Amino acid sequence: MRRLSSWAPPLIYMTVIFGLSSLSNPLPELTQRIWDKLLHTVEYAGLAVLLARAFVREGVALRHVLVFAVLGASLYGASDEVHQSFVPGRDSTPRDWAADTVGGAIGAAAFALVERRRG
Repeated sequence: MRRLSSWAPPLIYMTVIFGLSSLSNPLPELTQRIWDKLLHTVEYAGLAVLLARAFVREGVALRHVLVFAVLGASLYGASDEVHQSFVPGRDSTPRDWAADTVGGAIGAAAFALVERRRG
């Protein structure tokens, strides 16, 4: 049950990302007002936090957790960009993937700071 509670949140989050990426114009009110690179950064920071939490709960050392969370977020971001290239009305750019990766790094770093303060 602990493993399920560790990995369900990032998997559900990834499913939501995939679902939104499958739409031609998801959340138009939001995307018209906020710079898309900022949205990518925040979205993938959240994913990295959830991945880092799951890895910590698996007993992975914090320094490895950071690498795995950033790598996981970046790889998922790359796969999402490929997926979007097949969706009408969406585009796939290296800059979006870079924003995903930066977001992953920010999320992993924030998670590490909180973990170190806790303990």
